[in-house]
Amino acid sequence: MSQSKLTRLTNAATVEDVVAVIERDGGVIIEDFLSEDVLRKLNADLEPILNVTPFGEDPTFAGVKTRRAGALFSRSRCMVDIVLHPLYKGAADSILKKPVDVWFGENRVAVTPMIQVGMTQAIQIGPGQGEQPLHRDDTVFSWRHPTFAREARLQIMVAASDFTAENGGTLVIPGSHKWDDERQPSRAEAISTEMTAGSALIWVGSLYHAGGHNKTETARLGVTMSIDLGNLRQEENQYLSLPVEKVKSLPSEVQQLLGWSAGDNYMGWVEIDGQMCDPQVLLRTESDKTIEKRQLQALKQ
Repeated sequence: MSQSKLTRLTNAATVEDVVAVIERDGGVIIEDFLSEDVLRKLNADLEPILNVTPFGEDPTFAGVKTRRAGALFSRSRCMVDIVLHPLYKGAADSILKKPVDVWFGENRVAVTPMIQVGMTQAIQIGPGQGEQPLHRDDTVFSWRHPTFAREARLQIMVAASDFTAENGGTLVIPGSHKWDDERQPSRAEAISTEMTAGSALIWVGSLYHAGGHNKTETARLGVTMSIDLGNLRQEENQYLSLPVEKVKSLPSEVQQLLGWSAGDNYMGWVEIDGQMCDPQVLLRTESDKTIEKRQLQALKQ
C-alpha cells in the first residue's frame, strides 16, 4: 500500500530538499510555487484560449469533458516563470543531467546530456469528467523500469485553480517510480493531489499518476510541462508550435530549453557554411524567413 499523502515543501525549500523527496517518493508538492501576480497573469492569458478550445473526443485518455491547449510558450509569457523557477529547473538539472563517461580515442571524457522542454499543456477538467487510467508519462519514450540508470522526464503540474479530491486533483501513487514494468497500478493505491492555486506538483516520468474525477460543478485548471532528456524526441513539436519571432523574444536559456541548442554530445547541431554549429547562431544572425525556409527544407527531406 502506498503512503497516504505527498510531502509538501514551501517555496523557500532548497533544490536539494526537493530532489531528495522526489527520489524517495517520486513526486512532491511545492506550496505557493507561483506568486499571486504571475498566477493572475497566467489565468488571464489562458481564459480566452480555453473558452474557444473544444472538449476532447477521447473517452479513454484525453477526456470528453476536458479542454487541452498546447504551444503554451507562444500563448503566455508566464511559462518562462515556470520553466526557470529555481526549484523546478534546479531539480531537473540535478535529476536529469547525469554525466556519462565515454571514450574519445585515448581520452575518457564525461558527457552531460542536455535537457529540453518536452511538452506544454493547459488542462481544464470539466464537471463530470471521469478519471484517467493510471499511467507513466515516460511511456512516450518506451522507457523501461525500474530506472536504475536515469530518469527521462521531470514533469510539473501548476494548479491554476485549487486542486481537491472532489474536483479532479491529479491522482498519484507515491513510490511507484520504483516499481518494475510487471506490477499493475491499482486505483486503491492512488491518492488525490490537493493544493491551492499557485502551488505545484513536480514528479518524475516513471511515477504512476492520472487526472482525477471532477465531481463538482466547477472546472479544474492545471498547467503542465515536462523537462526531458535532450537526446529524446520532444513529445510536443516545439519547432512547429512556436513562431520564430516568439522564440527570438524569449530569454536565451529558454530558447535552449525549447530545443534551439546543441550540447556536449552534439545533439541538435545545424550546418552553417560547412561547420557544425549551435542553432543559437541562427536566432542571432538569420532572418525569420531564412529560418522558416530551413525548417521547410528539413521537413521535405
